[in-house]
Amino acid sequence: MRNAVEVSRPRFRVEPLDGLRTVAIAFVVLYHLHVPLFEGGFIGVNIFFALSGYLITSILIREQNSTGRIHLGKFWMRRLVRLYPTMLAVVATVVCLWAVISVYSKSNVGSWMDAVLALTYTGNIGRWIWHRSMGPLAQTWSLGMEEQFYLVWPPVLALLLARGGRRALLLGVLALLVVASSVGSWLLYVTPGAGATPDVYFSPILNVGPLLSGAILALALQSPPVRARLAGRMGLWFTWVGGLVIVGTDVEITSSWPRDPAAIGLVLPVVGIAGTMLIAGLVSRKSIISRALSARPVAWFGRNGSYALYLWHVMIIALILPLVPGPIGKVAAIGVSIAVAISSHYAIERPMLAVRKRWELRLARANPQSDSDRLSVGPSDSDRELAREYFA
Repeated sequence: MRNAVEVSRPRFRVEPLDGLRTVAIAFVVLYHLHVPLFEGGFIGVNIFFALSGYLITSILIREQNSTGRIHLGKFWMRRLVRLYPTMLAVVATVVCLWAVISVYSKSNVGSWMDAVLALTYTGNIGRWIWHRSMGPLAQTWSLGMEEQFYLVWPPVLALLLARGGRRALLLGVLALLVVASSVGSWLLYVTPGAGATPDVYFSPILNVGPLLSGAILALALQSPPVRARLAGRMGLWFTWVGGLVIVGTDVEITSSWPRDPAAIGLVLPVVGIAGTMLIAGLVSRKSIISRALSARPVAWFGRNGSYALYLWHVMIIALILPLVPGPIGKVAAIGVSIAVAISSHYAIERPMLAVRKRWELRLARANPQSDSDRLSVGPSDSDRELAREYFA
């Protein structure tokens, strides 16, 4: 079909997904700056979760199909090399500047405890169980959620694919888990203190719905009939409905949402599903929305700057706003955050990507076994796609 992105199989590099990252990080940054009409910072986080679930599951399935198995050690090492250097840089900077930014950021632990929670990807556990605010490293909770998902889901998926389990049954079980996590978060909701976020929001069990929704999409897109339908009008419908639900939620949500159990048990999962629908449409069919998200500056920044911006912006806000309050300070915080994120990409992420490529090439030369083994050890096409596209 003329407007289909690709009917034969889902692709990794789809420019609109890069642009969607830019939109998602904009939701998060503007929420932290308390900009009107951006009261739902969770919208951006849930979009990132859905993207992560979709991309990681797609890549793992592709590896299984091309090599006959999923190499978990290699997968986890890629994630570590891709994500950890920037995390280390941010944590080290925060610890050094703690005396300046801790009061503004209202941490209830301390620089070293915050650093430990961030570097061990347990920030969400700290906030869920121990009620730690983490101050200028508070945003690392979502990275903890994703890393915990990466520890559990890839081995489960590898086992299920190796055993040749029925895909329809797996999709049904995952859908039930999405519903169960939503119901559980509603039932276990406890009203937080003023200005706080409910503990269940940080649970890797009760807030796993958006990640699983993305995984469901990746599995569903392995079906040619599903891809064919999404390449038609259904894909266009998914794009618009998903986008309108996200925009409508952003317009209607208020700053009091953390004190509403329905927002936690219903609105948050619906946003995750809407984000997944939007992704389904973007990877399946061209539209006005996909073209806008594919605009070169938008897609470039989502691909290269969104991860660094997510990590750096809270600290920069804490440094600038006390000195320059009001709209001017917010504009300055945005500008400085973007500049630091781009610099961080070129100074940290790009060199580490080169290191990872050299490491994989050495592994490939050191293990000149069968063709399939060389494919699984060396830098495969999916590895390169992952290195260029994946956010976190």
